[in-house]
Amino acid sequence: MTRPVDSLPVPPRGRRVHETTEQLRERILGGEWPVGTRIPTEPQLVAALGVGRNTVREAVRALVHAGVLEPRQGSGTYVISTDELAPVVARRLTDDRMAEVVEVRRAFEVEAARLAALRRTPEDLAALDGALAAREAAWHGGRVDDFVEADAALHTAVVAAAHNAMLAELYASVGTALRSTVAQAMGEALRPERYVDHGRLVSAIRDGDPHRAAIEAGAFLESPRGA
Repeated sequence: MTRPVDSLPVPPRGRRVHETTEQLRERILGGEWPVGTRIPTEPQLVAALGVGRNTVREAVRALVHAGVLEPRQGSGTYVISTDELAPVVARRLTDDRMAEVVEVRRAFEVEAARLAALRRTPEDLAALDGALAAREAAWHGGRVDDFVEADAALHTAVVAAAHNAMLAELYASVGTALRSTVAQAMGEALRPERYVDHGRLVSAIRDGDPHRAAIEAGAFLESPRGA
């Protein structure tokens, strides 16, 4: 026999807020509300999620604090990120911490290169070749911002070839920091003395040599000019 709705146990308030927060997060990660779009209004969320206004309000506030949502006066609440770690890293990113960022990059990228040499697929190698070619083209194009993006895309392709989902997620969280270190290393113009060849890194991964790949990945991060 079905129990009357009124007799069903009501979850503790904290649990309701947590569950509602997770529902909102899942919809954002699932692409229902892409980055840059406004989420439904509070009354709409109440109706859609079947919880009270206070629960919705607290769940939204939790995601605002996490850097996923942003309230805009008179306009609504917008999705600004799908990654809760990225805003945290960005807030900690200052010029006097660039050395720490490079150390974190080294920790991620050396292991990613080692794993990529062991796990790369033909599709990964094609992606690496394309990213390397795009990086070279961006360098010869002479625009610092284009090169920074192309360089980041190559490093991201190396991480993807490692086939470690958690590593990829953590690396994505430091994307802004990564670009900042490269931009700082390049300065206002692309100068020949700041060029770092990444062909040997891709070659080591292609050859399936994890030791050489790790060495190549770490070599350009030994000094502040590395990119």
